[in-house]
This record gives sequence, C-alpha cells and structure tokens, in this order.
Amino acid sequence: MAFLLYLKDSIEEYMVHCKAEGLTSRTLHNKRHELGHFQRFLIGKRAITELELITEHDMKAYFRFRQSTGLQPTSLDTIAKVVAAYMNWCVREDYLKKNQMRTVEIPKIPQKVTVGFTEKEVIKMIGVYGYKTYLEARNKAVIAMLADCGLRAMEIRGIENDDVKENSILIINGKGNKQRVVFISPTVQKILIKYERLKQQFFSDKIVASDTYFLTYQGNKLTHMSLHNIVKDTAKKA
Repeated sequence: MAFLLYLKDSIEEYMVHCKAEGLTSRTLHNKRHELGHFQRFLIGKRAITELELITEHDMKAYFRFRQSTGLQPTSLDTIAKVVAAYMNWCVREDYLKKNQMRTVEIPKIPQKVTVGFTEKEVIKMIGVYGYKTYLEARNKAVIAMLADCGLRAMEIRGIENDDVKENSILIINGKGNKQRVVFISPTVQKILIKYERLKQQFFSDKIVASDTYFLTYQGNKLTHMSLHNIVKDTAKKA
C-alpha cells in the first residue's frame, strides 16, 4: 500500500458501502455498534490507528478480551461475523492483503433445538380471542397470520395496509429488504376481514401515526417487545 489508511476512516467508508447495499437500519446500527467496540479496543488497548498495522495477534487479543467480559458463544459468533465481513471488504478494496480473522478461533455455538407450539396449541391460541374489541381482533389476526403464513417478527410488524391485497396475496419486506409473495388461507382471510372492520371503527375518530397493518392501541407501529408479549400472553391464556 502506498498510504496508511486510518482504521476510523475505513470503518466509515465500510458503513457507507453497507448502506448502499440496502441493509436495514437495524443491521447498520448493529454493525456500527460492534465495529465501534473493535475500533476502541485497537486504539485504546493496542495503540493501533492504521488499518494495515492490525495483526492476527491483535485479532486474537480482541476476542479474548470480549470473551473475558462474559459474552456467550452466540454473541461472540455474531461479533466475529461482523468483524470478518468488514475485513473481507477491506481485502476486496485492496486496503488489506489478507483477512486476519481467518486465524481467530471462536467458541462453537451449542446446538439447541427450539421447541415450538404444536398445531393443537396454535389453534387453541387463535381461539383465545373473539371480536369484542379492536385489541382482541388484532391479537387473533396476529397469531393466525404468524401461524398460517410463517412470518418473521420483523415481517409481520412491517406489513403496511397496501401490502394486503384483495386476492389474498401478501407482499412481505423481509430480511435484507427482499420481497416475497405469501398466500393467505381462506380461514385467515375471514379473520382479517373482521379485524379490518373493527380496526376502521376503532380508529375512525383517532389520529393514526403509522401506516402499518397492525397497530397498537395508540395507533402506532407494533414494537418487537409488544409482539413478543402478544404471543407470550396468548400462550398463557390458552
């Protein structure tokens, strides 16, 4: 290399690259957060400010340091992927000759089998709610759509009113801002028709702050925690 590239400058350029690639705001935030830790360690603990001065010993020291703070293998694996992606980009841009992450060993993640709800349990959860109130209808529709369409949490929270089509096709803005078509069964479509009717009545004289399909009592977009609580509370009631 004919010049020394500051670590800070390379991270800022990489973040611009990631934004141009269309990564979600949450992914961008997580990348910036983790690379901020990485930068502070190299500058504060290893006195390294230039990118090309990073050695495999520095990389190993960084992950020993992160591990010493009590992070679990899952978190260390996530951090390793963020740093490795950044350094791979540096190699592609000819800012580094090689990715020093290749020599770093990360503790393996224990394989855990996630136990989900059975079909009978899901049916029972959907039956917990009726159509007496907007929130009842919303929760019923949320549980039914999660089960019927196999949506991720971020997907169902991000559904907008225009995404739900008359022919029962749902356009999902999923992971990596990719779209796919999901078919809604007639059973769930019946639930959604009643939900939409109650939703329209409930918010007819209220200010709605979001265009998302599922709203909070105040007319805002559902948060990740509020969706988590809907599923958790419904399971308890069932």
